[in-house]
Amino acid sequence: MNCVEFLAGRCSSCSQLAVPYAEQLAQKQQKLALLMASFTGAELLPAVASDVQGFRTKAKMVVSGTAAEPVLGILNGQQPVDLSACPLYPPAFEPAFALIKRFIQRAGLTPYQLEQKQGELKLVLLSQSQHSGRFMLRFVLRSKNCLASIQKHLTWLQQQWPELEVCSVNLQPVHMAVLEGPEEIVLTSADLLREQLNGIPLYLTPQSFFQTNSTVAAALYATAKQWAEPLSGHKLWDLFCGVGGFGLHLASSTQGQVRALTGIEIAPKAIASATRSAAELGLTEVKFQALDATAFAKAAEQRPDLLLVNPPRRGLGSELCNSVLALQPAWLIYSSCNPDTLASDLALLTTEYQLLKVQLFDMFPHTHHAEVLTLLQRRDLLS
Repeated sequence: MNCVEFLAGRCSSCSQLAVPYAEQLAQKQQKLALLMASFTGAELLPAVASDVQGFRTKAKMVVSGTAAEPVLGILNGQQPVDLSACPLYPPAFEPAFALIKRFIQRAGLTPYQLEQKQGELKLVLLSQSQHSGRFMLRFVLRSKNCLASIQKHLTWLQQQWPELEVCSVNLQPVHMAVLEGPEEIVLTSADLLREQLNGIPLYLTPQSFFQTNSTVAAALYATAKQWAEPLSGHKLWDLFCGVGGFGLHLASSTQGQVRALTGIEIAPKAIASATRSAAELGLTEVKFQALDATAFAKAAEQRPDLLLVNPPRRGLGSELCNSVLALQPAWLIYSSCNPDTLASDLALLTTEYQLLKVQLFDMFPHTHHAEVLTLLQRRDLLS
């Protein structure tokens, strides 16, 4: 992948860009093999590769410059770097960024200046549905001072950009390196962006988490479903379920086995999205609840046959691992975005579980990051 900003030394976000992609993947696989070396009997499967460019369907752009000449990208020190043409994004992003810049000019949105603590517009967040090609646009503002101007000029933007499905404002008044605040103001009639992976509809709200690499995410979900198909048992729990990507894939079996799904996620809007998807799929044995995953697992009186977990980078931690051990589900599928915390959690879980399969999914090319999917079985059930 050729990147002018990387070659010029202005952007180092893709820290491994100078390394040939095949070598990047081999290095990640080698690191994973070392982390998993102590878990005997596990099968390390070949890594799932990504496209090397045009794969990132979600952009986070710092807004700098001026209202007359806005810059969308990053700050290299105090120097604005325009990443509108970044090759990580699909082709439709560059013209979208050009329209957003024109909108900023028309609406007179003053970029926030970190040093001076002045200005209003901090970030532009842009997501695209791989399925429909439609967009969700979010403006992160310091206050409501520019809200009326955004509302006034939004019709113009929608006329210029028919693919814009959802537009919102997020208020982040704190002078800190915090991506967004709790208050979201949706400005369009639509408040959800519909994605579809492997035939499963997923509804994204402005503040819901979703993978940045939709193609590899589809492969990840499909693999988890493939691993789960032959497993016995009817009850499935999906902890940290988000909008339901994993759980809905596993609940809607292609081999006639339909599982009773309980999905747990702390964000109520994500739960509402997952519930809508389940209804659209005609799944009746499904219950999504807005609860803390650790507290839910600790208080549970019944156990699932299959437990699926997809925690944030910090991993499960000892408390939730101990709850899993106490519950004793027959099977465990663990998807991790941090191989190091995964290894720490596995050290606790494998006292009573056998690690069977491990596979790396390269969700984040040109970086050291990787997604890892694992399958474990309770030791007393091993044949």
